Formats: sequence, C-alpha cells, structure tokens
Amino acid sequence: MKSFIVDAFTNTAFKGNPAGVCLVERPLSDERMLDIAAELNLSETAFLQSTRQPDSFSIRYFSPKKEIPLCGHATLASAKVLSELHQLRNVNFVNIQEITLATSVSEGGISMTFPLYGTVPAEAPPRLLAALGIEAIENAVYNQETNILMLEIADPEVLVNLAPDFGALYRSHDSIDGVLVTAPGMGGYDFYSRYFWPWAGTNEDPVTGGTHTFLAPYWSKKLGKRKLRSFQCSRRSGFMDVEIKDDDIRIRSQAVIVFAGEIRV
Repeated sequence: MKSFIVDAFTNTAFKGNPAGVCLVERPLSDERMLDIAAELNLSETAFLQSTRQPDSFSIRYFSPKKEIPLCGHATLASAKVLSELHQLRNVNFVNIQEITLATSVSEGGISMTFPLYGTVPAEAPPRLLAALGIEAIENAVYNQETNILMLEIADPEVLVNLAPDFGALYRSHDSIDGVLVTAPGMGGYDFYSRYFWPWAGTNEDPVTGGTHTFLAPYWSKKLGKRKLRSFQCSRRSGFMDVEIKDDDIRIRSQAVIVFAGEIRV
C-alpha cells in the first residue's frame, strides 16, 4: 500500500505536524488500520479510498490509540499527496461522520473547508490545572463535537513554556479526549495554542487543524475579526490562516512530503 509521511501546517521539513497518509486499494479492517497507525506512531494517519464520485475520497483518521472522526493536519497532508501523485487540485474528502471536507491546492498553499462549532462554559478541575502547570485561567469552555476542553490563559509566554506532567494529566480527567490551551498571540499572530491529548492520542499534538473548528470562532468573537492568523507554539510549531464564514471555516496553510514508500499489508 502506497504510504507517505507529510509535515503539515509548515513550509519546512521536520516542522509542523507529521501525518501518515495511506492510499487504500482494497478494504482494510478497522483493526488493521489501527495497527498501521500504531506502527507509524504519528499523531494521526489518514486512510484514503476513492469513491464513485470524481475527485472524491473517503477519509478515516486513526491515532495510535483510536479512530479520530475529524483531523485537520491529516486532511491537509492528504490533499498534498493527491496533488503531487495524481495532480488533483480540488478534492472532496468525506469522513466517517459524512462531513464533506473540500480542499483546494494552489501555488500559495492548501485551503480546507471545515465545519464551524461552538463552545459552552465548563469547569477546569484543579488537578488538571496543576498537571498542566497553570496557576490561573481567563476562561474555560467545552466543545461537544470534538470532546475537547479549552482553557484560555493570559500570557502567551506561559503557554510556550508549559511542561505538563502527562501521567498526572491523564489521571486528572476521565471524560474528555483532549485539553486545548490558548492565549493571545504575538509577532503578527492573533492567537497561540497548544493541544494535549494523552486520553486519545499522543501526549501533545504538534499542530492541530481540527481544534480550529471551535478555537477560531472563539477568537473571532473575542477580537471582532473574521480573518485570523494562528500559531501553535509546540516544539515543532506550525501556522495557519483561518477565515470565518457564515456556516463553515476556511483553513489555509502548507505541507511538505518527507517520506514516500510502501507498507506491506
């Protein structure tokens, strides 16, 4: 099976978020896709299969631990692979939730259309804050579609320097898939973020497109802007431009293919 590793949300190899991309030509069981994702040991691996519709592919995402319904960086990576391998510039991906994710590749980058989600007020358990190393928060909200708790803090430098105790973090909550921490941006970016998800994937996801389904609307309302620049300040780091539309959001960034080969299944 043709397989790739693609660094997404970056224009530089070995930065951004690496995603696996596998081109499925015959059906694979869920267990085998999970095995492959665990073998690659990336935050997510996307499995693409062509459909009867032209330029349309089903897409499924697996972390090393479980299936993930929606993933931004693996979608970006998949669009990059299809554009280089088959010269496909406009591709619709349909995920397991039957959501159509439209992508478009141009010389300036890759654009994706993602759903627009909201948040509701939430509580931040003291044990969770202690595990993250956070002393005070500005706000805590929850997104149901992704099962993610989001915390806003005041200082982006504090966010950059967070060094969570992941064992304690895992034990601090038993009903979320991840915790997203965000702060006002610096250096031309509107907001910063980091995403920790030991419950469902790796300890930290380097750059996370899917969280922007609710993160970008949150900052759009707070800043009064519909076009924003986002920076995920993990060790690898990555960036994206986000535009809020009436019914969806547009995410735009770049990607670099760093590995191409075959998996024997």
